[in-house]
Amino acid sequence: MPQYILKRLLGLVPVLFGITLAVFLLLRFIPGDPAIVLAGERATPDQIANLREQLGLNKPLLLQYFAFLGHLLKLDFGHSIISGIPVIDEIRSRWAATFELAIAAILGAIGLGIPAGVGAAVHKNRAADHLLMSSSLIGVSLPVYWLGLLLIYLFSIVLKWLPPSGRLSVEIGFSFRPMTGFYILDALLQVNPGALVDVLSHLILPALTLGTIPLAIVARMTRSAMLEVLSQDYIRTARAKGLPDRGVIFRHALKNALLPISTTIGVQFGTLLGGAILTETIFSWPGIGSWIYDGILARDYPVVQGGVVFVAIVFVLINLLVDLSYAWIDPRIQFR
Repeated sequence: MPQYILKRLLGLVPVLFGITLAVFLLLRFIPGDPAIVLAGERATPDQIANLREQLGLNKPLLLQYFAFLGHLLKLDFGHSIISGIPVIDEIRSRWAATFELAIAAILGAIGLGIPAGVGAAVHKNRAADHLLMSSSLIGVSLPVYWLGLLLIYLFSIVLKWLPPSGRLSVEIGFSFRPMTGFYILDALLQVNPGALVDVLSHLILPALTLGTIPLAIVARMTRSAMLEVLSQDYIRTARAKGLPDRGVIFRHALKNALLPISTTIGVQFGTLLGGAILTETIFSWPGIGSWIYDGILARDYPVVQGGVVFVAIVFVLINLLVDLSYAWIDPRIQFR
């Protein structure tokens, strides 16, 4: 196991190198100049040139990239061009918000997607199967920004059931002190039921918006994996022995279908971290996604580079954890 983990970690190095190169070049090819954004529209050409020199933007791209890599190897993500705040400090203050949102979204996708996929597989080619799979197709097709705005209009403006933005109400904030950055956990640790209800009410709409596509994908993958397992000889043997249908489905079939399902869940959770940009922007969620979005608008190179590299590192580590979970799910698998 240690040798396998070390080999996989070394294999991640070229992946991360390619990601840093891609994000660096793409940012430089986007129209706009961070020096102009920082200096303002009324700045003179000399002022802009001096600012570009101070920021190191007048150097050749190759030198800029090597400087970026050199700082990155020392875990130095640089400072924001606009605010001057160290990028690593911004990541520390925002990562918990993004993870809390992604965890809520993926838990909702698992809690609804797996039962839906199992039900569709058990009732193959029946009305329930067609209804569930049609719903999952609609879920995959819905644009996140449109769904988020629709939910805000319906539940916040028309029905006034849920808040439209933020993580916490202003009035609750006076009696609530974040400790871990995960507001649900903080509210539980402080035994603050008012804050817990308020945090959950703020979390429902963005989590529902973000989790719609993973829910549909998990449901379809669960159905496909279950159909393959249900056609196996040992399932027919279990039914022939008179085992209850519920036990056959959940104890034998679902357990053996977990490998592709767990892979899908791991990939989708990693995708949620990067795909939260639109959702966090729509709901004014103070996480890494909305921070990267603001950095793109301001042409703040260190912010975008640091945020994307952080998300990429988390994504590849999640994939590694999913691979390691295979041996726990299926003892027949060995790492060589």
